[in-house]
Formats: sequence, C-alpha cells, structure tokens
Amino acid sequence: MENLKSLNAGNFQKELDKLLDGMVKNQETGKRLFLHSCCAPCSSYVLEYLRAYFRITVFYYNPNISFEAEYQKRVAEQKRLIAACNAQETGYPINITEGDYEPQRFFDMAKGLEDCPEGGERCFLCYELRLRRTAKLAKEGGYDFFCTTLTISPLKNAKKLNEIGERLANDYQVPWLASDFKKKNGYKRSIELSAEYHLYRQDYCGCVFSKKEREQNQALKNDTSVIKTTYEKTAVRKDRTEKTE
Repeated sequence: MENLKSLNAGNFQKELDKLLDGMVKNQETGKRLFLHSCCAPCSSYVLEYLRAYFRITVFYYNPNISFEAEYQKRVAEQKRLIAACNAQETGYPINITEGDYEPQRFFDMAKGLEDCPEGGERCFLCYELRLRRTAKLAKEGGYDFFCTTLTISPLKNAKKLNEIGERLANDYQVPWLASDFKKKNGYKRSIELSAEYHLYRQDYCGCVFSKKEREQNQALKNDTSVIKTTYEKTAVRKDRTEKTE
C-alpha cells in the first residue's frame, strides 16, 4: 500500500531514495536487479548510480528498433559500456542478457496506431511490451527487483512507466523498482558519461515511426530557418535601399 501511495503521488525518486537508504542502513545491498535497458547512453548514469546497491543484470530487449543494422549498433554499444564499467571495479559487477530481436512483435502491437504522435498510446503499449518481458524473466530468474532505464529520458513518461511497472509487479509477483532517473541531474550526467565513453547517441527512439516524425520535424525546422534567413536578407536589402534614397 505504501508503494502504491507513493506511486500515485508521483514521488518516484523519493521512493527510490527511501529504499536505497534502508538497504544501506540494514546492510542489505547486493540484491539482484533485472534492469531493462533501452540503450547504452540512457543506461550509463543508471548503472553508475545503482551498481553500488544492486547486483545488476542488464536486459537488452528492444523490438521497437525497426532496422537490424541500428539494433546491432546499439546492442554492441551496450555491451561495450558494460565491459568498460566492469573494468573500473567500482560497485558490484554488471551482467547482461540480450533478449530476442523480434521487431514483428512491435509492428503487430502498433497496428492501427501508426499515426500516433511520439509519446502517445503507441509508446505506452511499447513500454508495456518491453516491461512485460522484463517482469516475466525477472520472476523466472528469482530477481529481487525489476526496473527500466527509460525514465531517464525527458521524452519518456515516467508516471506511465511506473504505473505499468507496478501493475506488472502485481501480475508477476516480483517487486518493481520505482524510478525517475532524470532527477538529480541524471539525464545531464548520462550526456557527460556518453561523451566520456564515446557512446553512440541516437537521435530517435528506434522505431520507424519515431524516425519518420524526427525527419519531418527536422525538415520543418530547416524550412522555417530558410524562410527566416530569406526574410532577414530581404529586410536588410530594403533597409539599405531606403537609406540610399
């Protein structure tokens, strides 16, 4: 009940702080966390933050990535980051489990929602697709918690992610680790770590719909920039003409 109360209030970081403080106080660090990761850059801060408290297994499962070459590039970066983190020998060692690459599951889920804007209903179903598989394997593996790195992104709905996570925790009877990793400058730190590790930072979530929307927005931005530049040049010419008359 206490977890649900905090969840409804949206105090995800406070809930996490309370849990971590309790683990340290009671000498209960080292519990096993099954952490879904969307990509290496988003996971960078989360791993740095949580590996002092948990034995983490990263679960890389992202059927939303529509293009296989893009998928392979991202999963390779995830593995490279984990190897680099483990080489530092600070905190508990980090393991990785790569899920199946099955983009057809995402396309089947997205039928009828192809034109939804990013951040809408299609994204919510995508959250659940990935988190349901995470919860299922966390239960089967006897993990103490499951969680996702997705809440670090300013473009992802932390409230909805935690709602889905808590519901799946009830379905599979494995505790959900509430989070909003963008808090405490988490997103800023992920950018710093991405630069430090020279990580590939993609500019869209992974699905073909997100890529299309990003390209349309970029084209609109470019058109607006051209119009603005043309207007400014015209205004300058007009001003010069008026001054010479």
